[in-house]
Amino acid sequence: MIVRIEEDECIGCGVCAQICPEVFALDEELGKAKVLNREGSPCVQEAADSCPVSCIKVD
Repeated sequence: MIVRIEEDECIGCGVCAQICPEVFALDEELGKAKVLNREGSPCVQEAADSCPVSCIKVD
């Protein structure tokens, strides 16, 4: 599993970081989410499904 965020689409709501903090964090300087662990975790799919703009990609 490879996790990435389409940064242009991210609105920085932080839902992904709340659901799956071991993989996602909010970059306060950019105001967008970032991936901390590209290899993922069991909570990644829930975070991706909860993203309001569907910018989390899991390959």
